[in-house]
Amino acid sequence: MKNTQIYAHRGSKGTHPENTMIAFKEALRVGADGIEFDVHLSSDGELVIIHDETLDRTTTLSGYVKDFSAEELKSADAGSKFSEEFHGEKIPFLGEIFEWAKEHTLWMNIELKTDKLPYEGIEKKVVGLIRQHHMENRVILSSFNHQSIENVKTLAPELERALLFEGLPANVEEILAEKKEAGFHPDKNSLTPSIHATARKLGYKVRPWVANKPEDIERLVTWGVDVIMTDFPEKAITTLKGMSAK
Repeated sequence: MKNTQIYAHRGSKGTHPENTMIAFKEALRVGADGIEFDVHLSSDGELVIIHDETLDRTTTLSGYVKDFSAEELKSADAGSKFSEEFHGEKIPFLGEIFEWAKEHTLWMNIELKTDKLPYEGIEKKVVGLIRQHHMENRVILSSFNHQSIENVKTLAPELERALLFEGLPANVEEILAEKKEAGFHPDKNSLTPSIHATARKLGYKVRPWVANKPEDIERLVTWGVDVIMTDFPEKAITTLKGMSAK
């Protein structure tokens, strides 16, 4: 139990506008061990922190992220759709996150959002920025598109990489054995004690997503997962402390 860490999914997504600096700062404030966020490419090749391929759900702009320049994206309000309290919160860029990261020791799980749009060259850009900011020992690169992870492996074998799954295929053990990556990131509902044990035996760190309810967090901690991804990092930390006190 002492070894289970808490990563704030898209920042403190349950209490703050997701994938914004204020959400990441909240995760730091409450004592999370890491943050998880998503990266896309703007039309002019900048690395944009946002979850969806489109802007409509979380910002005041409409359309695909890839069709807007970085300067145009900077005009978006990424906070008011969550709550007027966060009116004017901006879409961050990966370089900004890395500059901020120099002030603390949070781990950063960067999800490459290449499972729906290809974003040619995104892996090279992300790797380049990681090296530029000397964040090699602070990042985990994950994706549902396992070819993206292969690309990262070729570009930067020293970086930690993880395989994302939503639902697990029948041959998941074969996939894990073949890929030999560092991280296994299944959705929490698909993970079982048996699959967890198999992944650990194969040398993987297991980081399920997204657990918000205390009973789910307690169950996963009991299994011995390495990290729990959660929308409510403060509540998750409180749950862990409660378990330690028993």
